Amino acid sequence: MAQIVLFHSAYGLRPAVHAAAERLRAAGHAVHTPDLFDGRTFESVEEAQEFQEELGGRDELLRRAVTAAAPVSDGGLVYAGFSLGGAVAQNLALADEKARGLLLLHGTSDLREDAVTEIPVQLHIAEPDPFEPEDWLNAWYLRMRRAGAEVEVHRYRGAGHLFTDPSLPDYDEDAAERAWAASLDFLAELDG
Repeated sequence: MAQIVLFHSAYGLRPAVHAAAERLRAAGHAVHTPDLFDGRTFESVEEAQEFQEELGGRDELLRRAVTAAAPVSDGGLVYAGFSLGGAVAQNLALADEKARGLLLLHGTSDLREDAVTEIPVQLHIAEPDPFEPEDWLNAWYLRMRRAGAEVEVHRYRGAGHLFTDPSLPDYDEDAAERAWAASLDFLAELDG
């Protein structure tokens, strides 16, 4: 059983995040879903970005994420997240010496050139993805490998950016089911 902290996308802690957490729990994992937006959810990325700026931007989101993960991080967490939540999860995982893994759905983050990590990483990404252009993903992959991470990338041709969220126009049922199957296998390997 993995201890997973699952961060929501820029849309907030919506039903799709709760459904994902339940799917992971049904596979035997303990899943925590912190709300970085104090209960607010959004219908557009633009609204979400405005709210994030009002909160204090990236630094405040990371502070909130660290605060949310701290009470459950003793035994080594698997950090996971959707889009913006993936970027948050990546930042926390690379800063946590006890991190057991990193599961990224729809998003990555930049990383320092001197970053060092040996954690297993699995990324699920649309192809193409307007928020994760091909040149960015290639550079991200190379930086993660240079840092020492074991990186596995799954691409879903023709899927929308947040293709695992059934309430959004990006949803792609086939891609979502394949992503969840691979994610559950990844988490099972971390347990083994």
